[in-house]
Formats: sequence, C-alpha cells, structure tokens
Amino acid sequence: MGTALHPEADVLLDVKGLKTYFYTDEGVVKSVDGVTFHIKRGETLAVVGESGSGKSVTSLSIMRLIASPPGKIADGEVLFRGKDGQIKNLVTLPEAEMRKIRGNDISMIFQEPMTSLNPVYSVGDQIAEAVMLHQGKNRREAMEVATSMLELVGIPAAKKRVNEYPHQMSGGMRQRVMIAMALSCNPALLVADEPTTALDVTIQAQILDLMRKLQKDIGMSILFITHNLGVVAEMADRVVVMYGGRVVEEGDVLEIFKAPKHPYTMGLLNSMPRVDHEAEAPGERKQRLEAIPGNVPNPLHLPPGCVFEPRCKFAIPDCSKAVPALIDTGGGHTSRCIRSHEFGEVKA
Repeated sequence: MGTALHPEADVLLDVKGLKTYFYTDEGVVKSVDGVTFHIKRGETLAVVGESGSGKSVTSLSIMRLIASPPGKIADGEVLFRGKDGQIKNLVTLPEAEMRKIRGNDISMIFQEPMTSLNPVYSVGDQIAEAVMLHQGKNRREAMEVATSMLELVGIPAAKKRVNEYPHQMSGGMRQRVMIAMALSCNPALLVADEPTTALDVTIQAQILDLMRKLQKDIGMSILFITHNLGVVAEMADRVVVMYGGRVVEEGDVLEIFKAPKHPYTMGLLNSMPRVDHEAEAPGERKQRLEAIPGNVPNPLHLPPGCVFEPRCKFAIPDCSKAVPALIDTGGGHTSRCIRSHEFGEVKA
C-alpha cells in the first residue's frame, strides 16, 4: 500500500484495507475485515449497522485503543493529516506519537459517559488534564479553558459545575462534559461512538443540535458511529453501512435513503418507523414495520460468500460462492452485492 491520501481533495482521514482480528481460544474473530473509507475536512461520515457489525472496533482501531492481546490490527493503513500538515499512518505510529494525537488532533466520545469519566476527579480536572498535556498550559489556565468549554456545551453555572464530580450530574450533563473534554483542544476529527444511545429522546436531540453547532463553529470533521438511521438522516453527509466486519454500502446520505443498493441497507430502512406509514382506508391497520430475519452471524463461523446471504430475501445461488466486491453504482455510491444494479428507488 502507498502512503498517499485519497485522491479527492481535502481528505483528512483515509482508512485503507483495515483489518482488526481478535485471537481467541475458539479461533480468530475477524471483527474488521478489509474496511476502506475516507473523511473530508468539515464532513460528517456516519458508520451504521447492527451490534456486532464492526463499527466500534473500527473506531477503536483508528484511535489505536484495541486491547492487545487478544486484539491486533493485522493489516491496513489509517492515514491522517495532522494539524502540522504531515500525513501519518496511525497504524505504525509509535505509541508516544499516538498519545500526542489522541485528544489533540483526534478526540473520541464514548457510548456511556459514566464509565468513561473518572469518579474520583472533578469534571474540571478531567478536562484540564488534556489541556495541560497537549497545550502546555498551567493548571489555572487549563481550569479557565475547562470552564469556558462547559459554557460552550450549554452547561449552566459552569463556574460551579467545573468543581463537581460525575455522580453529581445527570446523564445528559455527563455527555456534555464528555463533548467538552473531547473538544477542549480543538481536534480536527471527532469520533463519536453512539454518543446518544443511553439518553432519552429530548436530551438526544439537544446533544445532536449541540454537535452540529460546534462542528459549524470549529470546522471539525465527525466520524459518527450509530445504529440509528434517524440520527444519520439528521447528522451525516455520507454513510458507510457495515455488516459482518465489512463495508457493504457507501454513498451520499440522500442517495442511500432514496435508492439503497444493498439488501441489508434496505432492511435497515424498512425497519424504521415513518410518518407516511398511514392506513390506506378507514379502519384498515397501518403498515407493519419489516424485520430482518435471523441474527448477525457468529464471527467465528461466517458463511461463505456474501455474509448477509443467509438473511437475504434476494439471495441467489451465486451469492454463496464468493465474497462479492464493492460495485460502483454511480455517483460515488458503492454496494457489496452482485444484484446491486437491479435495485431502484425505495417506494415512498
């Protein structure tokens, strides 16, 4: 592999053929198996799929936070253009150099803030730590930055809250603290791993609005990991759909919603409640949501050929013979399905 970024202009992160395996007593789990995508400056890329599809492991691989053993990045490149303008392969970067990038050039918001925040330190101290480490400020200056960051993410009485501990805050407040911590050093890329999953819908909407506003103000890129396609419609410019550790579809968010080319993406979209699912006649029952039959396959025993074939209503004998390649269906839209060109627009 080369060390050049994706040829498209303004690419910030370029993931090429990433493979992350876990070596267990039962066998090798190929959690991420040849994943490729890129993120441009100021862009939001959503990675979607069911639990077990490889989304979170992909994000942790980018951050080099895979526990080893049993995990290992077996192959691939993660090329990143840092604040200094230099292109670095994060996979081969020495750990000391990677620590300088984490929290500074690339920050991450995790799913559950209560398990990510240290319960014995105030939230201000935890934000200030990153500022002192990466920006060389003293404690007083760093605490001033922490207070201003809490104000930025909409926490009231920030000068008081900066000295409080995580258990003194609600789930929504803790998630705002995580966002404040992630943004304290003005990162070029924010990795958000299902940041609203544990929140109620009202707080979820507030957090999403906040992330959109901060992205516009700061100009950062966002890698948004989620299983919620409703969130994708609100947040993303482009979408990568993952299944069985592989990318099965990628494209512009509007194109994906309008004309998905992979049966798995169709299944995800058809399982979403929609405002236009009305009864056709008085007294008639409303349309039922569809469900994708079966379960995500055991990663130790993946089926041959297309991994989605056992659950796919469009499957034909050829689907089980070989792993399909990503097919370009036009306009930067790709799909890992041998029948991609047969699928048209989704019916309204």
